[in-house]
Amino acid sequence: MSDKTKTTAAAGEGEKKTLGLTVKKSEDFSEWYTQAVAKAELADYTKVSGCMVLRPYGYAIWEKIVKEVDIRLKKMGVQNCYFPLFIPESLLKKEEQHVKGFAPEVAWVTHASDTKLDERLAIRPTSETIMYDSLSKWVRSWRDLPLKLNQWNNVVRWEFKHPTPFIRTREFLWCEGHSAFATKEEAEQEIKDIMALWKEITESFLALAGVSGKKGEAEKFAGALASYSIEYFLPNGKAAQGPDAHFDGQNFSKAFEIKFLNKEGKHEYAWQNTWAITTRMIGILIMMHGDDYGLVLPPKIAPIQVIIVPILFEDSKKEVLAAAMKLKKELQAESIAVELDGRDTYTAGWKFNEWELKGVPVRIEIGPRDMEKKQAVLLRRATRAKESVKLATIAAVVKKALGEIQDSLFKKSKLQLENNIAAVKNISEIAAAAKNKKLAKGYFCGSAKCEEEVKAKADGASSRCMNLSSSERKGKCVVCGKEGIITYFGKAY
Repeated sequence: MSDKTKTTAAAGEGEKKTLGLTVKKSEDFSEWYTQAVAKAELADYTKVSGCMVLRPYGYAIWEKIVKEVDIRLKKMGVQNCYFPLFIPESLLKKEEQHVKGFAPEVAWVTHASDTKLDERLAIRPTSETIMYDSLSKWVRSWRDLPLKLNQWNNVVRWEFKHPTPFIRTREFLWCEGHSAFATKEEAEQEIKDIMALWKEITESFLALAGVSGKKGEAEKFAGALASYSIEYFLPNGKAAQGPDAHFDGQNFSKAFEIKFLNKEGKHEYAWQNTWAITTRMIGILIMMHGDDYGLVLPPKIAPIQVIIVPILFEDSKKEVLAAAMKLKKELQAESIAVELDGRDTYTAGWKFNEWELKGVPVRIEIGPRDMEKKQAVLLRRATRAKESVKLATIAAVVKKALGEIQDSLFKKSKLQLENNIAAVKNISEIAAAAKNKKLAKGYFCGSAKCEEEVKAKADGASSRCMNLSSSERKGKCVVCGKEGIITYFGKAY
């Protein structure tokens, strides 16, 4: 972290003063983002390049995502489990496309103390190979299927691009789903169900609007037959991939001998899927909703939905704190995540700035004058609009405000996406759209050869996903002119 992100003591007062964000989001997006992450105390850097610390506030957001996803996965019959962090090299090499795709990013363990290991161990970049070695022993009959497993764990991918907290780190957290089915149709249906789950989580909780669909051949997961993702268009004009799902077909089951005896007594290979949502979503959340004052968190995902800041003076401190505590209990009774900032070593103004920086959706201010009028002042973080609210009705007003804030953030995200899509007919128009910080939309055949040409000639843009649900399904590919479907192109962040 730079010195800008540190705190300093106010002379003569002993009060720590947050310097706040020193750049505007529209002027230096990268620096704005880095400062927002650091100063809101979401994450910090470590001595290991590209590896971050998730501080309690940042981890609390991840816990919210984990909770909501986990509830829904269990309803789908998915069971949580855990497999080793270390993967023998011989297992990693079993599926040729898979190892080729991950080889540049694998970190290896070669020694135990001073003793060289007989076989190198990969530090988990993903778990297909270690898990499927076990599945080959567990799956024997059609009665053993479907088998739906998930891990909440960490993975290491030793990327050499510029590390960015949450967005691109060498170690990150995720949910790692692995399923095996008796039929292709069951596997394909699960892909649809998982993508619907991701849509619900990202739209209803994170208030993020994105485009979803199938990845092109060159962009799919290593070892999969097809990959699907939700893609987000960021305010800096670039795109970021969100949660995904991969239809692996029988590639891995054949490599690892995951066979079962079907109802007719014949051996078949299982059909498999993998899917994930990661801590990257916290980064996308910050980038999409944050402003020049710091984070803006949707209420459903905010660790603290309401912060009460009492305005304290010596002659009325006791009464104001009592009123603030009473208000906190009323809001807690409505299942609202509320905190009371009763610290008297900081000024009210300093606390206002701190909680705005942290993106708490609603702030309530209450002081001696408010008590005389039997009211409090409510501020909505997303718009910074204030209103006076009677104490007798404040719980209902706050509850309504939280719902309105959640809805308005999603609508704003959706509008930002829709206003930045540019229709294109060829590569030069994709390049122009990328240069103008737009998300290009045109027909694409999805071939690896055409993808190569786009990357070479479209100002750094690539295909993000092919919109399978679009009503405008068929048209001429922007590269080769063959039949294609609506696809989105953009520069990756």
